[in-house]
Amino acid sequence: MSLSITRRVLFGLLSAATFSVAAPAAQAGSLNVFTSDAAGFNTHSVWYDDGREVTVVDAQFTHAHAQAVIDHVKSRTRSPITRVIVTHPNPDKFNGLPVFHAAGAVSIASAATAAAMPGVDAYKRRFWIDVAGAFTEATYPRVEPVKQTFTKRMTIRLASGETLTLTELAQPGISSHQTVVRIDKTGDLVVGDLVHSNHHAWLEGGIVGGKPVPALAGWKAGLRELPRLGSGKVYGGRGDALPVREAVAQQVAYLERAEALVDRYLDGLGERVQELADPARRQAHHAAIQAAVAAAFPGYAGPDMVGYSVYGLVQQKLAQRRP
Repeated sequence: MSLSITRRVLFGLLSAATFSVAAPAAQAGSLNVFTSDAAGFNTHSVWYDDGREVTVVDAQFTHAHAQAVIDHVKSRTRSPITRVIVTHPNPDKFNGLPVFHAAGAVSIASAATAAAMPGVDAYKRRFWIDVAGAFTEATYPRVEPVKQTFTKRMTIRLASGETLTLTELAQPGISSHQTVVRIDKTGDLVVGDLVHSNHHAWLEGGIVGGKPVPALAGWKAGLRELPRLGSGKVYGGRGDALPVREAVAQQVAYLERAEALVDRYLDGLGERVQELADPARRQAHHAAIQAAVAAAFPGYAGPDMVGYSVYGLVQQKLAQRRP
């Protein structure tokens, strides 16, 4: 992470309690979106109110952000939050679980996601405390285990009689494991960071064995599964909600273009590619890749996402080039 980005995140953390929550009251059977501030990486928590209870998808990066989701929901409906679903093992999806647990919600994730969370937590905790210096051991969010797990597929019957279907994708993609949540009444899909419509994506890869492991082929395969799973809109971890086929086509095109731009940049470095092994010099190259991807998608929000996540994809490409 560059110094400028670290400063931006640190500044955001100081104001993490400031969120925009003004909105009309939710209606029964409605799908809604809460978006955190920049300190929470503008992360969406999508929530569904069936008129009798609320299901939240993804728990946010810090406890303050999780509490902001709860306050937001309470400002819009009398239905209690009964569950929170974690779509994949990234900190902005699971760090807020203790706050939801304290509020009486049951957390749900795939067994594979739940098993991956401790390793991801250790890796990210080390970065945010030792590298970024944004937290201390005392202030970095405490993580709690998921309360309920499933394998492959799970159907949840809501208090109204409606159902939600949770499907675990077969391949890694944005992360090592991925769950898709379908609102069965509408066919809408909630997919976490699998989709960033009109927004730059996170290119680090899943954290496996203490290192980033990008899986762009698996990511695209998972995207192409979405039209089979739902016929409505796709609600991703950031960006806009789009019809499923439009969301899939856009995200696949983004991943293919971003990968091509990384390959082109590395090809152009020649012998200077060795600079990517130098912590003092690699940040300039990551910033240059960010600029190239931002230029290729000028209308997309969040270009910083590329700058501080592309290291995972770059490391993978460099490893593939070694004899």
